[in-house]
Amino acid sequence: MIVPSILLPPEGWRAGRYRRLVDWLRAMHGRSAVLCSACSGIFLLAETGLFDGKDVTVHFGYARAFAATYPAVPIHPERALVVSGRREELVSSGASTTWHDLVLYLIARYAGATVAQDVARMFALQWHQDGFAPFIVFEGRTDHGDGEILSAQQWLRSHFSVASPVEEMIKRSKLAERTFKRRFAAATGLAPIAYVQRLRVEDAKRRLERTDAPVDEIAWRVGYEDSAFFRRLFKRTTGLAPGAYRKRLRIPDFARARRDGAPPPAGAKP
Repeated sequence: MIVPSILLPPEGWRAGRYRRLVDWLRAMHGRSAVLCSACSGIFLLAETGLFDGKDVTVHFGYARAFAATYPAVPIHPERALVVSGRREELVSSGASTTWHDLVLYLIARYAGATVAQDVARMFALQWHQDGFAPFIVFEGRTDHGDGEILSAQQWLRSHFSVASPVEEMIKRSKLAERTFKRRFAAATGLAPIAYVQRLRVEDAKRRLERTDAPVDEIAWRVGYEDSAFFRRLFKRTTGLAPGAYRKRLRIPDFARARRDGAPPPAGAKP
């Protein structure tokens, strides 16, 4: 059984709307059906309760809404495909084009790896083996209701590259250090230094995508004098080294907008 992507309305997923369908999915699972979701289709499957305590993935754009709706289901939006359940009968695929991974996985499971490889080659499909961590844009939580921490987050948004930003936030807040760190972590879900690191890496990602600046220079501009530490942090956060990230996500020269009306660089090919 495969539940395709579902477009969620602005108010989010409304539980209980498809009770008969949910009951039917439970019954099919009881008859040994494999339940699969593509992208946001996991919202419907999760309503069966069969995924409680089982790892799943979903499009990273829906991750926060899913976690709020189904807190009993562990979610991993950075993963392309997750297979769970005692019989490996609960399968979820993540962001948009991971339906490729889902289809290739099912072909490999029921027709063999060789057939799956033939299909991938014929249709030029690729497994997202590196996951989606490089594509996820960090957006710190701001709906926590802690005005003091929100003020610190707003200041940090344009000052994350300064020296000792955590100490500066604490000084500006007028809170005791332990109190500030406790409230910051409770409000955002991240320790202050981890939050700073995420902002710095996010800015570095944009610079890698849009400029030709050397990695060492980018590291310095986002707040790191030790470029080796920056490289380790970047790879730990995104799953890719800075150079590999630039190669994968930078817009090709032939696709860039040219303001001067000049032709693309010689040798540029789509």
